[in-house]
Amino acid sequence: MTRRTLAVVSAGLGRPSSTRLLADQLAAATRDELDRRGANVELHPIELREHAHDVVNHLLTGFPSPALRHVLDAMAGADGLIAVTPIFNASYNGLFKSFFDVVDKEALADRPVLIGATGGTARHSLALEHAVRPMFAYLRAQVVPTAVFAAPEDWAGEGADGALRARIRRAAGELADQVDRRPAAVGPADPFALTTSFEDLLAGRDPA
Repeated sequence: MTRRTLAVVSAGLGRPSSTRLLADQLAAATRDELDRRGANVELHPIELREHAHDVVNHLLTGFPSPALRHVLDAMAGADGLIAVTPIFNASYNGLFKSFFDVVDKEALADRPVLIGATGGTARHSLALEHAVRPMFAYLRAQVVPTAVFAAPEDWAGEGADGALRARIRRAAGELADQVDRRPAAVGPADPFALTTSFEDLLAGRDPA
């Protein structure tokens, strides 16, 4: 059974958070789809609210705290990424953008990504296409075609089991397709790993 990991980033500021709820539903649907394909899936939830101070400190100093380093490594070593932000003033919120500002520019290259957002009105849904998708395109991630937006009315009545659920299933299937067709991730590279054996170092040989 192939082991797969999914990093699930949510940038909601409140508790409870509809942004975290959407992220969890997208993650569960993707996990279920990969399970059906014979994968053993491990989810890594990353709630940015818990790391807000560390993100700002990293922006100011250029160095991540151990906790933030762990989060960045978990995301860089995942097979796929789910990223969900609340929409403020027709774009992603500042915490979401600040976090991805400190992500290494190569960390998400060719990585399958599912994007989602929440907002107070369905009119904000276009922010996924004019703000969120271009940011991940700049990072050279492979963003799946279906982006999922949830407005307040999507959580109540038929919306919770109808149109929103259908979008979640479709997007999850697209992410599962992308993850399934790629080799399993091996985790982030260790910058301190030796590429030359001690024997070669002692003998003065460099195999490169």
